[in-house]
Amino acid sequence: MFDLFRSRDKMVRILLGALLGVVALSMLTYLVPNYSNGSSGSDLIVAEIGKETITLPDMQRVIQLTIRGRQLPTEILPTYIPQMVDQMVTERAMAMEADRLGYQVSDADVADMIRQTIPSLFPDGKFVGKETYAAMLAQQNMTIDQFEADLKRQVAITRFRDIAMEGTIVTPAEIEAAYRKKNEKIKVEWVKLTADKYKAESQPTPQEMRDFYNANSSRYMVPEKKNLSVLVADAAKMEAGLTVTDADLQRAYDQNKEAFRTPERVKARHILLKTQGKSASEEAAIKAKGEALLKQIRGGADFAKLAKENSEDPGSAVNGGNLSDWITHGQMVPEFDKAIFQLKPGQISDLVKTQYGYHIVQTLERQDAGMRSFAEVKNELATQYRKQRANELMQQASDRAQAALQKDPQHPEKVAADLNMQLIKVPNFVTGGAIGELLPNGDFDQAVGGLKKGEVSQPVTVNNKVVLASVDDVVPGHPSSFEEVQTQVRDAIVTNRSAAAVQKHATELVDKAKAMGGDLQKAAKSMGLDVKTSGDVDRSGSIEGLGTASYVSEGFSRPDGTVFGPMGLPDGGTAVMKVISHSGADMAGVAAQRSTIRDEIKSQRARDRNTLFENGVKDMLIKQGKIKIHQDVINRLIANYKTS
Repeated sequence: MFDLFRSRDKMVRILLGALLGVVALSMLTYLVPNYSNGSSGSDLIVAEIGKETITLPDMQRVIQLTIRGRQLPTEILPTYIPQMVDQMVTERAMAMEADRLGYQVSDADVADMIRQTIPSLFPDGKFVGKETYAAMLAQQNMTIDQFEADLKRQVAITRFRDIAMEGTIVTPAEIEAAYRKKNEKIKVEWVKLTADKYKAESQPTPQEMRDFYNANSSRYMVPEKKNLSVLVADAAKMEAGLTVTDADLQRAYDQNKEAFRTPERVKARHILLKTQGKSASEEAAIKAKGEALLKQIRGGADFAKLAKENSEDPGSAVNGGNLSDWITHGQMVPEFDKAIFQLKPGQISDLVKTQYGYHIVQTLERQDAGMRSFAEVKNELATQYRKQRANELMQQASDRAQAALQKDPQHPEKVAADLNMQLIKVPNFVTGGAIGELLPNGDFDQAVGGLKKGEVSQPVTVNNKVVLASVDDVVPGHPSSFEEVQTQVRDAIVTNRSAAAVQKHATELVDKAKAMGGDLQKAAKSMGLDVKTSGDVDRSGSIEGLGTASYVSEGFSRPDGTVFGPMGLPDGGTAVMKVISHSGADMAGVAAQRSTIRDEIKSQRARDRNTLFENGVKDMLIKQGKIKIHQDVINRLIANYKTS
């Protein structure tokens, strides 16, 4: 309940996080200067939206951000890249059309949005100052002008998008139909056929294996391998070797004093008795209970014990009502905020009424607004200083190592020793392989992928370390002999034949069952197969041994006795099913779920309408010639991330 009670603070943090994420992604495509790799301008343009362009370097930055942020393996990037391009084109199309239709956002609108989304910039209603504001944005690699320009653009797009969200109406009949669909159940018989059952009949002869190899020899290649000398700069080791003086820390403190300014704040605990959704008579009884608890506390009763037994805020009740974090002005709803900041440490409030219910509040500690002293933050500063300095040294070492290796790639051990870096010899490296004790890394794969013997890679970050490699030797890829891969050939043939056998026998089972008047058990027995029966299951349920009810979804619309399938399963098996019975939904429960179902329907319709709206805007601008997609550039980009 504490999370809900502090919903304003939570909403602010979520909204700010999402906003900064959008802004950061948007900045990559709108605000980061382009760089040239020697290609002509047209060769670098992925898409044109009016006067704006999305370039190949823009996309490469977004891809790297996606790999690091979502930990996507590089081998699936070719599937995601078209989606990334489409998303970026759609956003710019929406921004351009919003501007054309006059969806302007004033500076005052931007100021209001900042005040709403980042209240920590306005303690006690006063702006903390431009330096603190800039420092906060600098942590996201943004300037004030960049942030506010992109915020203005995003607000305009949001207002434009809201057109698609208006006027969604859900009728009672639609709610009842959705409830009925959600809660009806079926019982099925099912048979699962797996490839293992048919492997014996799928074995190839030696000649069939030889013929398969000859027809598919290009599939059996020994990939190119590289012998690498990898130099590793470890920030932890560099940090451990650093000496930090008080003068260094004092200088860092003086340069960043605003970061150590603290607003007035308190620690508190409370007991909540909820009144949301209660009638007037129920609320009166809840208030009376609160007054009785307050009387006990003022009479010397244990506040923590009463909170554990009575508070309806599950987030704090288990801790005796303790709201463990420091609380600043504006984090809580107004009535609660006023109470905790009026009380002295140890004092207990009268009943406090908020939108959530009645609260008994006690302020535990208070800190006045002020500046944390150098002594208070010295240890914190030392930790930050070491990390920052170690990162700087790590980058310097990797840059110097790259230059030294380019001059003398034959002696990486000398470079490593001179720069206090670790040397790892990696023989027979292939894309996707580990780098000594370090995990495989897509950035490293790309860095060394096109290198020849004697060449040196760009430094990349792997497991919080900076690594670069020189290529000692390259072993070209070559076709495998039949003898080297005959086990793989046999497995491929058996896999293909077993899968075909599963489909063949599953279809045979369906046909037999239908010919036997729908008797799935009899048909299965004649083929040596087992039949299982599920319990009653709804659309969101699951069937043990089979999977989610989605695999029998066809049965919800089929009459009892219907045999249906075959249905492919995620584990490679195939199932044949028969509907045994239907159980209708208990409509007595619709009233309790009415609001939830209505909101679900409205949300889904809003998402559908928004997608149609965005696609409509984009398609219109494409037809008008205001959007041009350069598929050849996209294809080149995709090819760079395809593995052989």
